[in-house]
Amino acid sequence: MSILEAIIIAIVEGLTEFLPVSSTGHMIIAQSMMGVESTEFVKAFTVIIQFGAILSVVVLYWKKFFKLNKIKIFDKDSVVGLNTSQKYWTYLKRFLHKFDFYWKLFIALLPAAVLGLLFSDIIDDLLENVFVVSVMLIIGGVVMLFVDKWFNKPINDQSISWQRSLKIGLIQCIAMIPGVSRSFATIVGGMSTKLNRKNAAEFSFFLAVPTMAAAAGYKMFKLMKDPASMAMLKEHAITLAVGNVVAFLVAIIAIRFFIDFLTKHGFKAFGWYRIIVGLILIVLMLSGTGLNVI
Repeated sequence: MSILEAIIIAIVEGLTEFLPVSSTGHMIIAQSMMGVESTEFVKAFTVIIQFGAILSVVVLYWKKFFKLNKIKIFDKDSVVGLNTSQKYWTYLKRFLHKFDFYWKLFIALLPAAVLGLLFSDIIDDLLENVFVVSVMLIIGGVVMLFVDKWFNKPINDQSISWQRSLKIGLIQCIAMIPGVSRSFATIVGGMSTKLNRKNAAEFSFFLAVPTMAAAAGYKMFKLMKDPASMAMLKEHAITLAVGNVVAFLVAIIAIRFFIDFLTKHGFKAFGWYRIIVGLILIVLMLSGTGLNVI
């Protein structure tokens, strides 16, 4: 894979990772159009450049990630008169409240983390099935045409409770089927709990950070255990660095565009787009065109 091909794949990753259009499907099309062979390095590259996309969310929403709630956990003056067990319970509640943002992300991440560990081999097999990706793109696209009518009924309370986090996390598990789109699943999960489109999309971005970091980190860990894989990564260090920088910059632009577009126009345009992409993949398969899998 040349530097130019790496840049193009990274652009595709940055554009599609946080949009509800399935980055997997787009990676398959990009690799196929360029004739990039699906080598072990290419597979590793498409995973590692996710770290660049993840960083874009942290940079755009750095206040959310690094600004904790202003509360003193061990304020002894406020627990005067309480017995020992009451004091410890008060301290625990304050601790949970101070790190509230992270606890909600952890709750939402947990279902996918458990299922991912249990069924990682099955998920990898599905990832290599272009037909599954194509069909899920089309099915997801059809669903998108009606999502705004079904779920766009927000309520005044837009806070992220642990119940909302858990429900979004459970729905995110559907995205383990390649072609569904993690972004789409989590946004719809948020809207199903009466979040508005903007808040549902933003929580989807927040949840992407630990979810993608865990998935990519796990695969990186497996690569690092193999000396041959480590040598391969060192040999292509410049390509990996370029890919991450490009994915980072493009993802920032994509996120800003997506929030504005989704708030104003909803999902319908993305639905039609997914249907077209899914049909293109099926036509390419039926025509005998070799499709490289990620």
